[in-house]
Amino acid sequence: MKSLVLENIRIALGAIRSNLLRTILTILIIAVGISTLVGILTAIDAIRQSLNSNFTSMGANTFTIRNREMRVHFGRGGKKAKRFRTISFNEAKSFSKNFPYPARVSASLLGDETSVLKYGSTKTNPNIPVFGGDELYLACGGYEIERGRNFSPSEINSGAPVVVLGNENAYNLFRNLNPIGRIISLGNHKCKVIGVLKTKGSSMTLGGDKIAILPLQTVRTWYGDEDNSYVISVLCNNPRELETAIGEATGFFRQVRKLRISEENNFEIMKSDSLAALLMDKISLVTLAATIIGFITLLGAAIGLMNIMLVSVTERTREIGIRKSLGASSNLIRNQFLVEAVVICQLGGLLGILLGIGIGNVVALAFDIGFIVPWLWMGTGVMLCVAVGLAAGIFPAAKAASLDPIEALRYE
Repeated sequence: MKSLVLENIRIALGAIRSNLLRTILTILIIAVGISTLVGILTAIDAIRQSLNSNFTSMGANTFTIRNREMRVHFGRGGKKAKRFRTISFNEAKSFSKNFPYPARVSASLLGDETSVLKYGSTKTNPNIPVFGGDELYLACGGYEIERGRNFSPSEINSGAPVVVLGNENAYNLFRNLNPIGRIISLGNHKCKVIGVLKTKGSSMTLGGDKIAILPLQTVRTWYGDEDNSYVISVLCNNPRELETAIGEATGFFRQVRKLRISEENNFEIMKSDSLAALLMDKISLVTLAATIIGFITLLGAAIGLMNIMLVSVTERTREIGIRKSLGASSNLIRNQFLVEAVVICQLGGLLGILLGIGIGNVVALAFDIGFIVPWLWMGTGVMLCVAVGLAAGIFPAAKAASLDPIEALRYE
């Protein structure tokens, strides 16, 4: 049995060499479909790992209070959008100062997401998020100081032009220089570097190593307007009391917002893991779209492969007749063509897997995840190639097996 399979593979490779150009084109189509699946799914795995590591670094005892997102309601009048009131600076500070639960509380504001930092002639890409925070912002956000210091109370209160840089920003601007005490440009403003954060890795939603943190009052002065919505971060002293703290925070912030008992919350509380789960759900939609695209490509490859196999059956009609006249059974002929289709698919699949691993790991390196070997998607790709090969080859193989040997020998 083993020798028979090997013989069929040998014959299949010979047939592939005799029709090299069209076989290569089919292999490339299959490779594109498999690389789409493996590449995008590997990239998504890298993004998932990055999200998990970044949100885990915030701590299991952290949650945030933020403005409730815009909701869409349906009624007789059709679609009606409702926007909830933003969280004001006074509300954020009132909660921060007066929250009675044993926890550390920080108020923060996103000033800009596309800032450029400049030192001398060196500048960063225009993708630096600038946050304003108080003295507890670093602790609540899971950040640690590598060199320098945090903001002092006087700098927070006066809105001093000082900045704490993410690790990547400090390296890009200063390389081997000591950044502490140096003056950098942030847009049209000048500020002094007083601290550098420990490396935290890239992130899709947090600042990661590209963040720039200024005193909250400074960001309010430089970027603030009436539509700004502040974010409140709460770091519980005891992780086991997180749910209790969330309940207390909900009730207390309703008082701060002056909500009546009959009114719904116009804010939302999110744990770090729930925010990660929300983003994972969004990524799942991308996964579904990538899978559909990959399957459509593989369907096109299967049709192309079936066409090649039908042409091959026609071209090799006399060969099939000779084999049958020498005693080859219909099952043997059928298996030969099925193996040929599967071999072509596996060659395309192997090429696609290699391309997919390369594409996925480009994204992984961008998120500082390191090299990923997607064993699951590699196995899935191999199995899909077997399935596509069998599906595309079964009709041509059946046609070849059903040929009458006498008619086949007379075929010109």
